[in-house]
Amino acid sequence: MDEINKIFEEVKGQGRNVLTYEESRKVMELAGVPLNKIEVGKNLDECIAKANEIGYPVVLKVISEDIIHKTEAGGVKVGIKSDSELKKAYEEMMESVTTYHPGAKIDGFSIEEMVSGVEVLVGQTTDPQFGKMIAFGIGGIFVEVYKDVSFRLIPISENDVEEMYCEIKGRKMLEGFRGMPALKMNDLKSLLLNISKLVENHPEIKEMDLNPVMVTKEGLKAIDARIILE
Repeated sequence: MDEINKIFEEVKGQGRNVLTYEESRKVMELAGVPLNKIEVGKNLDECIAKANEIGYPVVLKVISEDIIHKTEAGGVKVGIKSDSELKKAYEEMMESVTTYHPGAKIDGFSIEEMVSGVEVLVGQTTDPQFGKMIAFGIGGIFVEVYKDVSFRLIPISENDVEEMYCEIKGRKMLEGFRGMPALKMNDLKSLLLNISKLVENHPEIKEMDLNPVMVTKEGLKAIDARIILE
């Protein structure tokens, strides 16, 4: 049994179908998806120590299976530049998260490398009629506003990736618009084909969400990951 199967079996053995943040990132890593640096802390002191290991600026995120939409809950703080800023962000986050979801079980906090660039999304969903589908589009917090997303049935080919890119209305943002980093087609093909292969090999994956994936000068980096099993 490969490592991804082991993770899925452990999740199902615990009566869950939603992977934790750390489990989802581990699956992405094993599938060849590029990720930003991340450490995990259980309390403020650990978060400060981990932030100094990574190096400021960092992003602080709450880790909780009960909180799916972290931004809405106040569970994401970006651009933290010092220990004192991290302490303030941590305290504000604890207050807002417990107000948003008083009964939420907080498993810890992720301290992440701050990555700048253009936000795109890569996702996967299971259509009851057509089956497994992969999505690519403009990402970030405005994804539900713009709905600028292209879909294809899995498995996909390199030609599918090129067509999906061309169908994005906001693709000018991905072509070095106003000095922003440009998306390299080879990077996009590698990412989407890896996700397609992952789902093809593990059809128990019902839903997957990589949002945002940052387009940087160095290449693509997935910042957030969520996986739901059948």
